[in-house]
Amino acid sequence: MDGWWWAILIYLGAALLTLIPTLRALFSGIKPNPGGASFEKATFFSEENRDKLAQHYSRLAGTLGFWKDRAETYTAFHYYCVVWTILSAWAVPLVGSMAPQVEGSPSKWLIVIISSHVALALSFHRGLKVAEGMKAFRHGESEFYDLYRRLLDRPHLFGNSEESQMDAYFAEVERIRRLVRHAETETIPTIDDLRSTNNQKS
Repeated sequence: MDGWWWAILIYLGAALLTLIPTLRALFSGIKPNPGGASFEKATFFSEENRDKLAQHYSRLAGTLGFWKDRAETYTAFHYYCVVWTILSAWAVPLVGSMAPQVEGSPSKWLIVIISSHVALALSFHRGLKVAEGMKAFRHGESEFYDLYRRLLDRPHLFGNSEESQMDAYFAEVERIRRLVRHAETETIPTIDDLRSTNNQKS
């Protein structure tokens, strides 16, 4: 077999293998990392309030898992696109300079495959607003856990009494959820967005 056909097979194999982290995050889901001591052992609060905080956190578990899953998926695909875009920037001219000037040479197919692969990946990246989604879910998740740890470690920052501290915490959690929800709907692509992306490319 011609060495250029081997290069094509190796390229396709590498492209598929490096896509596995994105596919794994997309289809298998990502669970939040286990934390340390939580509200059940928060000595700053009464038993009744500890129970309220634990119940509130349990109701957020699904949302936090969803944020984690989306953040991991977007992040994996974002870096997939970044790495392959960088590699293609020097691979295409390198292959072009090394390719034999023979009609029907498979080296030309390699150039087409590299260009098409990167163009397709970037189309999904732009059309699905991957960078924006990655930032929205990563920031939302990080901001919530910062708030969560702050309540556990320094509850006095939220108010002077347990009730005021809990109310301030609940209000901040609602604010974060609204911000992430807004960012999520803003990153959902529309037909006009996809048309705009295609027009920019053409």
